[in-house]
Amino acid sequence: MTHSLSKEELSRYSRHISLQEVGLAGQEKIKAASVLVIGAGGLGCPALQYLAAAGVGRIGIIDFDKVDVSNLQRQILYGTDDVGKYKAEAAKARLSFNNPLISFITYTEQLNKDNVLSILPSYDIIVDGSDNFSTRYLVNDACVILNKPLVFGSIFKFDGQVSVFNYSDEKGTKGPTYRCLYPEPPADGEMPSCSEIGVLGVLPGLIGTLQANEALKLILGLGNPLAGKLFTLDALTMQTQLFSIKANPENYTIKELGNYDFSCETTVLQDVIQVTELKSLLDQQADLLLLDVREQYEYDLCRLEGALLIPMNTVPHHLQDLPKNKNIVVYCHHGMRSASIVNFLKANGFEKISNLEGGIHAWSMEVDNTVAVY
Repeated sequence: MTHSLSKEELSRYSRHISLQEVGLAGQEKIKAASVLVIGAGGLGCPALQYLAAAGVGRIGIIDFDKVDVSNLQRQILYGTDDVGKYKAEAAKARLSFNNPLISFITYTEQLNKDNVLSILPSYDIIVDGSDNFSTRYLVNDACVILNKPLVFGSIFKFDGQVSVFNYSDEKGTKGPTYRCLYPEPPADGEMPSCSEIGVLGVLPGLIGTLQANEALKLILGLGNPLAGKLFTLDALTMQTQLFSIKANPENYTIKELGNYDFSCETTVLQDVIQVTELKSLLDQQADLLLLDVREQYEYDLCRLEGALLIPMNTVPHHLQDLPKNKNIVVYCHHGMRSASIVNFLKANGFEKISNLEGGIHAWSMEVDNTVAVY
């Protein structure tokens, strides 16, 4: 029997080959496949690790972000020595060390409507590990235009979701798209981000691994892909559910990309102050109030000296404690919760108020590195 696998590949992938449902032919399919992983973060890391270990012949990695020490709690593909490096390049280096038999293509640029239709055509399957709605809708629409199957995953605190979109079965029946599940993105400021509310470290590992599983099923033509289904996981109870998604044929008719310039995770706000500006005011002993709207445990980790702590959810009950005649600078971890509070306070008659852009994290990075980063 002739095949395309080398002696080293036969040895490395022997546990796949020994599966009757996979065999030599299946491993050759895996070797011949190409997968693009969008985002090399919480979801992308485990997906990349298992796809690379499985022997997917060509893997694309797109991520313009750099490794931050706060990533290491869940993005275990990286080590402390990777902090400051582009995630895509750091991932390639680690994965190439683990499996030198496959090729990697990296993109250290932000995926957008100008480049998405030139990057995606080179790959058989798209795995979306992005963490924002703008990218999710962009990738979905590009996959519809290019007729590419899309393996979707998302996480929120302790909950995860997995599905397969834009998949055509052996009869040619097309399954639902991401827009069939979520026709419209949430409104601006409606969804908090993981950087603000956190995520259980093992959850992206669970969901990203399931995404790799779906991609391998598509490559091998095995089992029942999660097309037309939404798998959900509650990591606290380990309860899983499988929901049906109804396809809307109108969502197949996308012919060109639209507008993806929206942010569901941040409140749009113009009344901001930079950390360097605040430092200058504090050095001048300006008469202002620092309002910290984080939680008590965050305040205990680090704080700006003299700040008043009123957690975000309790601010409406403490309006009488805030002076309307004094300049108030509101801050949180990254500037998102505080942005919402500034808008709320302005609606309640507070005019001398501003949001610290980047929050206490930016203060630590740009002004005072003795302030703990978390």
